[in-house]
Amino acid sequence: MEFLEQRREHALALFRIVVGLLFIFHGVQKISKGTELLSWPGGPMSLIELIGGGLILIGLWTRWAALLASGAMAYAYFVVHQPRGLLPIENGGELAAMYSWAFLLLAFTGAGAWSIDKLRQSSKKSLANA
Repeated sequence: MEFLEQRREHALALFRIVVGLLFIFHGVQKISKGTELLSWPGGPMSLIELIGGGLILIGLWTRWAALLASGAMAYAYFVVHQPRGLLPIENGGELAAMYSWAFLLLAFTGAGAWSIDKLRQSSKKSLANA
């Protein structure tokens, strides 16, 4: 278990990168299908997916971007999917539910290694110690 614990920050970073990239793809798909940016809720959701996914991917303001993305996906689940049926498997909301929980996890854990947030934190510590 020590082997796994030593690599926790890197596993978290890989998780963040993959989830952020997939979220960007989701936004690109909506835009390519003709979703208008001024239409509700598709337009703002596309922007959250593109911009939020990008911020999460690079690890910049990760906690805030992930919190916003988590809320957006919870909204998508409860407003779009949940009225179609009680369980995600019957209402088509599995992806929205998974994204919501994945982003909530990132909001609590932060970006992990290989992130701009980590670089900014390190530079603040360096300046404080100088």
